[in-house]
Amino acid sequence: MSPDLAAFVRAHTVLARAPIVPEIELHLATEITPIWQATETWLAERNVEPPFWAFAWPGGQALARHVLDHPQTVAGKRVLDFAAGGGLAAIACAMAGAASVEAAEIDPLAVAAIDLNAAVNGVAVTATGGDVVGAACRWDLILCGDVCYEAPMTGHILPWLRGLAAQAGVWVADPGRAYLPREGLAAFAEYRVPTTLELEDRTERVVRLFRMAAIGTA
Repeated sequence: MSPDLAAFVRAHTVLARAPIVPEIELHLATEITPIWQATETWLAERNVEPPFWAFAWPGGQALARHVLDHPQTVAGKRVLDFAAGGGLAAIACAMAGAASVEAAEIDPLAVAAIDLNAAVNGVAVTATGGDVVGAACRWDLILCGDVCYEAPMTGHILPWLRGLAAQAGVWVADPGRAYLPREGLAAFAEYRVPTTLELEDRTERVVRLFRMAAIGTA
């Protein structure tokens, strides 16, 4: 972990707990404006992505809650938390007894946050930087929290996830985003997650968890 990146994460967050996952501590932003402004400076200097990692988004909370409440779904499995943010779902999987947990993020600040968050919670999570889309399947279960918020993102990841679903379980947590596919998903759980009007357009999101079908099996 880069000391520079870790220092930035520590300087702009506090240790806090997500509303429906109080078992896990995370480095989170408590006021949205300062960290967004700070990261804009970093964007200009280092081409860093916006700080999505600094917030416990509803999809990640729902995945983590489900895993902690149903540890048998991940116990002994190789798990990928895709577009992991700060690694909330990944940490839950490690706590629930997964054989190995990988958390993938394209943002180097998110990778640093995942490392810090895993350490705070005393679990082993491998934080992978860069775009894993297109990688061969090396997991038993792939978790995707709130990944269908933009058309380009959905178009980039969906064929790969459909392909992975032929070899592994693929779970998608969606809080009502516009670009969620209409076919090939089977809902299996639902959670109500408190949110903030600084990040969302309402104070609560209903998050549904879906299993994704493989290509040609929808």
